[in-house]
Formats: sequence, C-alpha cells, structure tokens
Amino acid sequence: MAEAAKGSKAHIAAVTKKVDGAFIRANEARTNDWPSYGLDYAETRFSRLNQINTANVKDMGLVWSYNLESTRGVEATPLVVDGIMYVSASWSIVHAIDVRTGKRIWTFDPKVPREIGYKGCCDVVNRGVALYEGKVYVGSFDGRLIALDAASGKKVWEKDTIIDRKFSYTITGAPRVFKGKVIIGNGGAEYGVRGYITAYDAKTGDQKWRWFTVPGDPSKPFEDESMAKAAKTWDPSGKYWEAGGGGTAWDTLTFDPELNLMYVGTGNGSPWARSKRSPAGGDNLYLASIVALDPDTGKYVWHYQQTPGDNWDFTSTQPMILADLKIDGKPRKVILHAPKNGFFFVIDRTNGKFISAKNFVDVNWASGYDKDGRPIETPIARVADRPREIIPSALGAHNWHSMSFNPQTGLAYLPAQSVPLTLMDNKDWTFNGVRPGEPQSNTGWNIATFANVEPPKSAPFGRLIAWDPVQQKAAWTQEHVSPWNGGTLTTAGDLVFQGTADGRFIAFNARNGEKLWESPTGTGVVAAPSTYLVDGKQYVSIAVGWGGSYGLDRRATDRQGPGTVYTFAVGGKAPMPEFVKYRMEELVAGVKYDPAQVPAGTALYVSNCVLCHGVPGVDRGGSIPNLGYIGAAYIENLDKFVFKGPAMSRGMPDFTGKLSADEVEKIKAFIQGTADAIRPQK
Repeated sequence: MAEAAKGSKAHIAAVTKKVDGAFIRANEARTNDWPSYGLDYAETRFSRLNQINTANVKDMGLVWSYNLESTRGVEATPLVVDGIMYVSASWSIVHAIDVRTGKRIWTFDPKVPREIGYKGCCDVVNRGVALYEGKVYVGSFDGRLIALDAASGKKVWEKDTIIDRKFSYTITGAPRVFKGKVIIGNGGAEYGVRGYITAYDAKTGDQKWRWFTVPGDPSKPFEDESMAKAAKTWDPSGKYWEAGGGGTAWDTLTFDPELNLMYVGTGNGSPWARSKRSPAGGDNLYLASIVALDPDTGKYVWHYQQTPGDNWDFTSTQPMILADLKIDGKPRKVILHAPKNGFFFVIDRTNGKFISAKNFVDVNWASGYDKDGRPIETPIARVADRPREIIPSALGAHNWHSMSFNPQTGLAYLPAQSVPLTLMDNKDWTFNGVRPGEPQSNTGWNIATFANVEPPKSAPFGRLIAWDPVQQKAAWTQEHVSPWNGGTLTTAGDLVFQGTADGRFIAFNARNGEKLWESPTGTGVVAAPSTYLVDGKQYVSIAVGWGGSYGLDRRATDRQGPGTVYTFAVGGKAPMPEFVKYRMEELVAGVKYDPAQVPAGTALYVSNCVLCHGVPGVDRGGSIPNLGYIGAAYIENLDKFVFKGPAMSRGMPDFTGKLSADEVEKIKAFIQGTADAIRPQK
C-alpha cells in the first residue's frame, strides 16, 4: 500500500493515532517529536536533539511564520508529531499547522462568548492542547473540555467541566492525558470558587473521577477522607465555603508511570486574606500545595503544603518537573518546583517528604524553611491592618511561565521576576459585596485585599536563572529589561531558549549563560518554545503574543503584531513579518470634569478598570489600551463604551446595572484628572 502524502488527512490520522502513553514514554529516549505540553510526562522540557548546538545556533534563521490572528495573550507550547503542529491562541482557538510548509491545516474556534472575558483574572489565554490516539483536546475559556479529530478538526465530544455556573470558573491550562484519561483543572479563585480537577475518558468524554482541592460546606458530607482531614485546618466561623475557599488547579500536572502517581499543584486562597476566610487561622489544606493522586481513581495519596495558610496569592500551580537526582550521595526521585512564594523546592515524589528549599529571589515573608518543611515566617508576613510590601508579590517570583531541566548540566532554567505590590486586608469585605477601592471587585473579584494603597519601594526585574537544585544555588543568571518573560526550553546541544518581554527570542549557552543568538519577535513573548525533528531536520518553534495578567496593561516593546508562530532552523532564510508600531495617542487632554469627583472616581476606577487598563497615563497599555493615551472623544463618550459598547465583541465587560451614569462621570474625572496631574509642566 502506498504511503499517505505527508500532511494529508490519512497521514495525520495515522501518525496521531499512534500517540498514547507508550508513544510518549518511548519518545523520551530520542525526543524526535513533542507530543505533550512539557514534552514528556515529567515535563522536563529537555530535548535530546543536538543538531542545533552551541557551535551552529548562530546560523539559525526563520523558516516560516504563521499568523494566529489573535490580539491577546498567547501562552501555548506547540505540540508536534511527524511535522503536524497543534497550538492554541487566545479565546481557546486551536490551529493545526503543517510544519513542512508553514500552512494551515485547520482551525477550531470553540466560540467562547466574548462578553464573559471579565470572568478570567489574567487574560483570555490558553496554554495549549493535549494529543492522544488521534484526538486533540482543548479546554475552552468558558469551562468546556472539547475533543477534536486530529486530522479534520471536527468536534468529537464536548463536556461542561463547571460544577456551578453561578460562579466565575474558567479554563486556561493545557489538559494532560494519563492512562487514557484527560485531566483538567479550572481557574477562578480570585472570584470566589472551590477548586477541583476532573478526569474524563479520552475516548468517550465520560467523567471518571473528580477530586476537590479544598473542603466544602462542613454541614454536608465530605466527598472523601482527604476533605474531612482538610476541614480540620479551616475555621468554619469564616464560612469559607461561601467564597469557595480557592485552591484552583489551573496549570501544572505531571505523572510518574512507574510510581503510578500524578501530581497536581494547587492555587491560592479565596479570598486572599486568611483573616476573612479562616479567622482563627489554620493551614487551610490543600491550598498552595503539591498533591499526589492515584490517576486511576483520583484518590488522595499524599501532599506537601508549600505555603500554609496562604495569605498572599502564593499559588503552587507553577510548572513542576520530575527528576532523579543524587542528594547526599543517594539517588532520590524528586519533584523540582519554584512556586510564586520565591523558594525553590526539592521534595521526594514517592512520599511527599521535604528535602530542601532555598529562596531564588529576595524574600521578606519568610526567612527560610525548617527541617520539617514549614516556612519560618517573618513579623511582616501577617500584618493586615496597614499596607505592607510582601516580597515576592502576588504576581510571583515565578508565575506560570515554564521552566526546564537539563540532566546533562544538572540545572533548571527558571524565568524569575519581581512585580512590586503593597497589600492590606479589607476588614469590611463581604462576599460579592460592592467595594470601591478593592481591585476589580465590581467585576466579581473577591480577594478581601487592597493593593498599592501605598506605593511599593522595591524595583521590578526580570531574570533568567540557571538553578542547581542539588546545591540549591544559582549557577548563572541573565538580567532582562522587564518582568514577564517567556518559558524555557533546554537541549542536548547545550542550549537554553527563551523569549523575552521586550520582543526577542534568544539562545543561551546552557552551561554559562552566554548569549549565542537572538531574533526579533515584534511583540513580547510569554510562552515556551518546543523543538523536534521533521524529515531528519531539527526545528525550533515559539508561539508569540503579548498578554497575561501583567501584559494586559503593561509592555516592554513599542512594536506589536498578531499572535504568531515562528519556526526556526539552521540555514533558515525566510523574511520576518512586518512589525507595527504600537498605536498610542498623546496624553488625553480637554475632557471636562469636576475635580471634586476625582477621589470617588479613583475608588471606582480601581474596582472596575485598573487591572485591565492600568493607571491612566502612568502605565503605557499592553494587550489592552491605557485610557490615558486614547483620544479625548473616547473618554468624553465613556458611557457609550461601558454600557453595551462596541468593544464587548473583543472582551470588554458590559457595566449595565453595575455602574450608574453618575459613577461613569466620576471615573472620567479620575482619568482626566490623573492625566492632568502627571502632564509635564511647560
């Protein structure tokens, strides 16, 4: 029988049908393909390919670019099997691309309602898809899990993963497939939800199991023993279940087939302020933890809590890596993890026992961890009645941006950062109450916390750290111009690849951090790259598109463009697409307002607008424009944009019933008043 033409439906069906657990494990030996989010079950993002190496990476050039036709954040890692690429863009749209030509095979748009974009804290992003036995799986922003035929892009099945649509649940993470089950978690802890993860049959979509990350209403039976155990660490007087408790598992999942354990990183408390959700204190299990589950049943096996009694949005949802290391002369099966709280953890993945933790950035909430793996908190950590600057901030010393681990160098390559904030508990918080001055509270946020009532004093930074997890120290670092740089890839060619917030894609020497190559990308990069072989040739691909929680209102480049996949190889000669200068008007002027309304407008702006649009005239705008740098006509007619306005089709909330005409006037006063206050005097 004649072999199907490469890129044909028959070829795609044949090669994707082979992708199962055995294929993913076999691929680890050579890594010719990139079949799952972190490359392998351990999510090392270490490729054994070395065609591109320290000697010839300087000769790498663009082979093709592909327009993802998106304007918001792109956070996905491209999957590739025998030259067929699957990658997702904002609004959970999936693209299938022929690597051999750079041309589209198909796209799938799950038709996420644009008017619900406000239900996600951190942009309408999607971190990627899963591939298994001829199907592509994507979690849609509005909470559906969808299986697509890998050859045609046609929907095979769809399941609603949300347990109660009264709450603002979303999906932004990439599904994983372990032992024939598609695993997905949800986001939404800022809004007041209860975290959980769910397993579905990969073939049929039938639900197989669900595990909640925090306990529910104690007046009702607990789902299992793990929830009964957890409830003892929460104070029921705070009625934590009304605001869900949080703990959403919105990103990291790994799997050890030999131990038959899967590992999930859990999220922050809901609300952030423990004084409100659990007034008497307590560790609040299983917030900010790594939890091991049986992938067959979803049953709890063990946990290690990295931030007991989370009070600072210190999620443990950041990517984890499974590795085998020699520690104190003995081989250990470990998890490597660098969560938001600023410490790099090494824990035993067979039993969850603490091995070590060391801060990889400056930290002021804890002085270290004791021998039992509990943080030694500092006096400033739990101060609640006045603004205090907790370092790292709620955006994390490391966020969702993928890290990688190279067993040849023994180093983990970690995108680290500082985005300074001050926090103060809101003693008057009530669930879903309207709270002017509390960030985004009128769009559903429930964090019981004021931010930047006083300005922070520390400086922002972005940094690539090559971290030695055995010695628990940095081997080398590279400073970037801004926080919010992309995830990393490392290879047997002694390379580390990373995109940056200022619009570059860079290759570093994995052993000493020397910069060996770079290419412009036009817009900032937040996602991680992948590498693979097609017809015997090594390629490197990166999906680019500025956004995410930091990138909504801030940026580090004056260029912008649509979401784009760039694919590079040694000898590539394709021209770069055109980069467009970021459109930004002069500082807004001439809008009439009453200065007496500015204070009230300030509080209203913070509770409705600030996390998307930033501070007028102070921030420059990111994937969403800054309202200090758009034409005066927009501000003069602000009511026409906030009440069923034309930008709803791009994700702008409708504030009908949430704001009055008088309140809109006060917001206008704040915008123009702020612009006038910062305008240089002639």
